[in-house]
Amino acid sequence: MDWDKLRIFHAVADAGSFTRAGETLNLSQSAVSRQISTLEDSLQVKLFHRHARGLKLTEQGDQLFRTAHEVFAKLATAEARITDAHERPQGPLRITTTIAFGSIWLTPRIKEFVNLYPEIQVSLVLDDRELDLSMREADAAIRLWPSRQPDLVQRHLMTMHYHVYAAPGYLKEKGMPKTPADLDRHKIIVFGEDAPPIERLNWLLEVGVKDGGSREPVLRVNSNYGIYRAVQSGLGIGALPDYMTREAGNLVEILPELRGPSIDVYFVYPEELRKNKRIGVLRDFLVDKLAGGTL
Repeated sequence: MDWDKLRIFHAVADAGSFTRAGETLNLSQSAVSRQISTLEDSLQVKLFHRHARGLKLTEQGDQLFRTAHEVFAKLATAEARITDAHERPQGPLRITTTIAFGSIWLTPRIKEFVNLYPEIQVSLVLDDRELDLSMREADAAIRLWPSRQPDLVQRHLMTMHYHVYAAPGYLKEKGMPKTPADLDRHKIIVFGEDAPPIERLNWLLEVGVKDGGSREPVLRVNSNYGIYRAVQSGLGIGALPDYMTREAGNLVEILPELRGPSIDVYFVYPEELRKNKRIGVLRDFLVDKLAGGTL
């Protein structure tokens, strides 16, 4: 099987379209399409269903993609081990974390890390999904919950807490809540579908409500960053982790006696990368930045 065509197939299956794969591979859409057609001809099977909304793997295509994905993951591991034989940390380092934590806390600090280790090529993958580290979708993760995947090393980085915030403009218009029961008269923003696997994330809907009832939110959002932006816009009141407001600094904490869930944050990486120098210097950098264990 032609290795180059397999590489192109893997990119197309991952991207879901010839055009997006071509952008990744720096090839034209037609060139990518020709390579896939040639591969299909050589295997005498169809690898993709082609339709107006994009590409979908056939059963045979899915089988080939799983095998190719495993091969490329093992090659990436081999590359990491070979590269790590150098004295100074160097080579690619793919880091994943949530959109909110990555955008607000991590990204502003990456400049210092890159300056310290200019021979490491950093890629940030900001995604609220839990990427598969064992399949090398990323080399390391900063996660706001314990990992459910096997064969991973987890190091506790810090504990963060949820507090209640609103924008100054919203409080000027609606008034400052004095008690948890006052929240009945306010617009509440909470998590919606696909929320992170953290208990009591929507505790603002119940705190201070009599007889075990629940408030109706004005908006449900599936990410911390979305809640933050909605609160910042003056739409309503929301619970946010304290690192977000320390970085932004333009929101007002209300009902400071209220405390939401505490969230443990972990640095996670595959067991096979335990001795990887890039992983080691990233871990030490994060530990130094989060010295004290809380936010």
